[in-house]
Amino acid sequence: MSADQQRPHGSSDAERGSEEEPIVFNDRRRIDPETGEPRVSAESAAEQAEDGDALTQAERILDEAGAQAGTEAPQPAASDREAELETDLRRLQAEYVNYKRRVDRDRALAQDLGVLKAVTALLPVLDDLDAARAAGDLTDGPFAAIATKLDTALAGLGLERHDQEALAGVEFDPSVHEAVMRQPHAEVPADHVVQVFRNGYVRDGRVLRAAQVMVSAGDE
Repeated sequence: MSADQQRPHGSSDAERGSEEEPIVFNDRRRIDPETGEPRVSAESAAEQAEDGDALTQAERILDEAGAQAGTEAPQPAASDREAELETDLRRLQAEYVNYKRRVDRDRALAQDLGVLKAVTALLPVLDDLDAARAAGDLTDGPFAAIATKLDTALAGLGLERHDQEALAGVEFDPSVHEAVMRQPHAEVPADHVVQVFRNGYVRDGRVLRAAQVMVSAGDE
């Protein structure tokens, strides 16, 4: 009988069991059965430590930034900037108002000069109409209607006529009258208009043409 056959059957199993590695049980439960509180793994503890370090670094950076800002020169307040912008806006607004006034004034002057040139150019035509009216050629008919419409249109533009009806017996004024003759007149005081030889015209207080008149003279 061999040596293995002579060994007891149970002794060989015990020897083999002693040669195997011990069995280790890992408790992976998240809740500690003894304390009832959640367990923190080694990785979680490391992450929390890293988070704590990052938070500490962030706080340190903020503290340094605050200290640096305290040493810098203070920036102008927002109210000062707003006041400066408001001042600039008011200045630009005033400049625009003045510019608009100049443009409106220049436009009005240009318009007035245009009307003045047109009216002045029509004065010889009005003289011809006055001559035809004095000769009795404009008492009736289409030409008389045209002459009346022209007089009305020019009156709408501010043109005033200084004719015989308007000047008879008026004191002589060299600013609006042109004396072409002086002679005594029994019914008209001295230095007054006796007769109008050519009508004068005034527009907005401006003499476009002085009226040619005869002036009464005093007794010699």
